[in-house]
Amino acid sequence: MSVRRKVCVVVTARPSYSRVKTALKAINDHAELELQLVVAASALLDRYGAAINYMEKDGFKIAAKVFNVLEGENPTAAAKTTGIGILELSTVFDNLKPDIVVTIADRYETMATAIAASYMNIPLAHIQGGEVTGNIDEKVRHSITKLADYHFVATEEAKLRVIKLGEENSQVFNTGCPSIDLAHNVKENPSFNFDPYVKYGGVGSKPDLSNGYVVVMQHPVTNEYSNSRRHIEETLQAVSDLPYPVLWFWPNVDAGADGTSSGIRAFRERFKPAHMHFFKNMEPDDFLKLLINTRCLIGNSSVGIRECAYLGVPVVNIGSRQNRRERGSNVLDVGYNKKEILSAINHWLNSERPEYSQVYGGGDAGAKIARLLANVDLRFYKTITY
Repeated sequence: MSVRRKVCVVVTARPSYSRVKTALKAINDHAELELQLVVAASALLDRYGAAINYMEKDGFKIAAKVFNVLEGENPTAAAKTTGIGILELSTVFDNLKPDIVVTIADRYETMATAIAASYMNIPLAHIQGGEVTGNIDEKVRHSITKLADYHFVATEEAKLRVIKLGEENSQVFNTGCPSIDLAHNVKENPSFNFDPYVKYGGVGSKPDLSNGYVVVMQHPVTNEYSNSRRHIEETLQAVSDLPYPVLWFWPNVDAGADGTSSGIRAFRERFKPAHMHFFKNMEPDDFLKLLINTRCLIGNSSVGIRECAYLGVPVVNIGSRQNRRERGSNVLDVGYNKKEILSAINHWLNSERPEYSQVYGGGDAGAKIARLLANVDLRFYKTITY
């Protein structure tokens, strides 16, 4: 019997799990692969939704945990968190001795995964490279592209961009985005078959959702972190008088999260809005069921650009966080301005639902990624092609 190839996947944050869940399952089920799941950073922390709990509930065995988040939620803390991640992940990789490491997307914690694997001569695969957004995430994403040996991109434009960065055409694969696999399953069975208040708790009033609701998920923008409180206050004011319940999700652990969080808390304590409820996190499938049944998603999360495009969910995208990212017809872009935000919300509340788009894939990315991980010739070096 041949030795199974050890694939170490590092998940560092709440959104990263939904981005890679179907790939994890496909790796776990593949006869020639052994999954080594490492959970790190905010994916371990309760105040950011403790994504690890959902991984364990889904039956995944955790090979290692890396506690490396430094308090502060500012650029200095982000840099130091990355440094601690390099130290800790180096030890984890030395213990697990993976044949290949997989890192996801563009959060600053993923840089630690890429650097540790590269300096330890471990082949590195990167999911979701080649995209553009115009903020600090873009620096991280393209840097990881240059450190990675294999590229599992989500769109054709992303594939071309990675090749233009000097990567070998033969090592760049358009697999689509694994998060679309989950969206595909939800689209097949979109019924809102759970009570979010009972299942996930949260804070705030519990308005009746039977006549419709909107969802808000807005994160601070790293290179605009000093304005994060002002930005979130514009959104809070825009949704304060909506005729529908508002289900609000807590921000990621990024520079500026303190400002975003304090703005939400101050608004909640001052006005005690009867139509708002606040959640930390949900299981990926439940969150997508919530989205496919919403009247509108408001904020700046990439879920509005990716999964919501496939599901045909109306989105009001605020600010610069998703700048230049490929999108479907479901997105209206606005600035950090109450009137602009409210106008875009009202547009969607009074319009037909947009057409769905397969710009980020058709629902089979996880299986493609597992097959590639089983069959690529392993290497940890490369050269510029031109």
